[in-house]
Amino acid sequence: MSYDSNNIFAKILRGEIPCKKIYEDQFALAFNDIHPKTPVHILVIPKGPYATYGDFASNASDAEIVGFERALGKVIAESDLASRGYRLISNAGSHSHQEVPHYHVHILGGRDLGPLLAK
Repeated sequence: MSYDSNNIFAKILRGEIPCKKIYEDQFALAFNDIHPKTPVHILVIPKGPYATYGDFASNASDAEIVGFERALGKVIAESDLASRGYRLISNAGSHSHQEVPHYHVHILGGRDLGPLLAK
């Protein structure tokens, strides 16, 4: 999957499309998903142009990787999910049904999430 600079997350990062921002720093932006699957459904995206986790892990600088991971931790802490539990999901490619070709992590919580995958 190649990076499309006109994907919706790139447009959000450029300020062309609004979002309900939860957190932002020089490495990441976190905002509420517009179609939440759980009571808490936050998307965290790196500010660089990376299509998937593999692309991010291979091509992002060490500072970007550390900054993004720390941003995830801050969002989880500020969302009060740590005490009851949460799930992190990142889809990559067509078999996972990745909808936006910009690496992102879903933070899901606020209720019992059941087993990892449906049978």
